[in-house]
Amino acid sequence: MEFARRSPIGPSTQDSNLFDSAKWRWLEKALELFFLACASLSIFTTAGIIGVLIFETWSFFQEVSLWDFLTDTQWTPLFVRQEFGIFVLVSATLLITAIALVVALPIGLLAAIYLSEYASERVRRMVKPALEVLAGVPTVVYGYFALLFVTPLLKTILAPLGIRLSGFNALSAGLVMGVMIIPTVASLSEDAIYAVPRSLREGAYALGATRREVIVGVVLPAALSGIVAAFILAVSRAVGETMIVAIAAGQNPRLTLDPTVPVQTMTSFIVQVSLGDTPTGSLAFRTIFAVGMTLFLITLGLNVVSHYVVKRYREVYE
Repeated sequence: MEFARRSPIGPSTQDSNLFDSAKWRWLEKALELFFLACASLSIFTTAGIIGVLIFETWSFFQEVSLWDFLTDTQWTPLFVRQEFGIFVLVSATLLITAIALVVALPIGLLAAIYLSEYASERVRRMVKPALEVLAGVPTVVYGYFALLFVTPLLKTILAPLGIRLSGFNALSAGLVMGVMIIPTVASLSEDAIYAVPRSLREGAYALGATRREVIVGVVLPAALSGIVAAFILAVSRAVGETMIVAIAAGQNPRLTLDPTVPVQTMTSFIVQVSLGDTPTGSLAFRTIFAVGMTLFLITLGLNVVSHYVVKRYREVYE
């Protein structure tokens, strides 16, 4: 009489499979927690930065009136007679930003239209990376390029017209900053234009429209949200730029719209105080946090507007 033989490795194999399954569940749980920590890092970092800004800015406004901060026309926190009119720095920042946008927006948009609508695929693959190389140039290089090349060149050009250009000025800083943000405008706008479905173009061509009419009347309106978002991102980049304005625009806080004289922007003031001999914890030192909070609110407002424009005017195609 034969008895059925029970496999001696059956139970141990089953236990091993259960152990492996539990081990993989624990590993997946650990990886999930690790990924969550990585995703939360940026949130905690942002919260920490905002917390420091709020705390130090609150301490600043314990000694300086908010009304004076917003309405004074002098900015002299490092002088014996201290005045804290932030609009002096804001006006210089907006002046240089406006000059940069006059350069970057039309050139960047026209470059995007060419790459998307006129250039062949081979040319597009060559020109777009070459254009984006400008975004990889260190901003300190742009700053010295503006100071040592663009400013002397502008002096030579403007002198016969009777315009006297200072060694440090807003004009050269704004022009070079415009060149710096051209890749941002061109790349993002080109992506938005290139994403417009081919069927819209073909439908316009079928109705007898020319290429110019298709671009102006069909493609650009369809890509409007992406183009506007690129413009606002370029504005944010220009507002927050530091090294170009610190090197080429000077550090003379004055309330003016004259681009030929030295001015001081918000970012260049932060650099000046951070690298100077201002005692930590003093009122003059706390001004950098008040200025930083102002800069943060401006860029936050621009990002909110960009998000609203993209959400409100975005076209979804099937």
